[in-house]
Amino acid sequence: GISFPDKKMLKEHKEFLRQAAENDHRKKGEQQKLFFFHPYSPGSAFFLPHGARIYTTLLKFIRNQYFKRGYTEVVTPNIYNAKLWMQSGHWEHYRDDMFTFSDADKNIFGLKPMNCPGHCLMFAHARKSYRELPVRMADFGVLHRNEASGALSGLTRVRRFQQDDAHIFCTMEDLENELLGALDFMRYVYTTLGMTYRLERSTRPAKACGIKKDDGSPDVEGIALWDKAESALASVLDQFAGPGNWRDN
Repeated sequence: GISFPDKKMLKEHKEFLRQAAENDHRKKGEQQKLFFFHPYSPGSAFFLPHGARIYTTLLKFIRNQYFKRGYTEVVTPNIYNAKLWMQSGHWEHYRDDMFTFSDADKNIFGLKPMNCPGHCLMFAHARKSYRELPVRMADFGVLHRNEASGALSGLTRVRRFQQDDAHIFCTMEDLENELLGALDFMRYVYTTLGMTYRLERSTRPAKACGIKKDDGSPDVEGIALWDKAESALASVLDQFAGPGNWRDN
């Protein structure tokens, strides 16, 4: 439960809850005939005609920016063999949040929760010259994440969604310029839509991929690569927002 030191604070809290319930976007979505949710497909929005018009307009807006900024749109599968997720590290660290199943031949598959491994397969499919870099892949593929039912919250926490997802394959020399370009893309979209943002740098987790060899000893090259990536992020954030205007999360 919640307790308050005085009646005034209790009254303010109740008013906040009342306004939150009144402005619940799930309620507004149904009232304006934009979207709804159904228990037969929890965490998956049904976009009605009015909502679909907004949805496709946003897709068109992002696609136009992708074209202007040198991205190429690709289409990738929704289902991959578990061997790919094991190779990428998702199976070890993310398996519980994936929808998995077996086919008639007892092979285990998973619905993709993100596009990263598929884009890596696509990049590796054919040999490329360094002159072809950077390669910027954009993907509006459908993603599924096995979120706990209690965590689902309208459009803010779902199981089925699409995102303006992209991956950039570039040389280390081009890394900072590509990161600055991605941040400028983000700023343009957020400014156009009247949204604000704050900047945080994600650093390596305690169990990061690539920092240990199979025998458990430190992977010196992998650690050095992480160091370069984190240093580049810090440099780019200083250039983009100025020192002190971002933080580590």
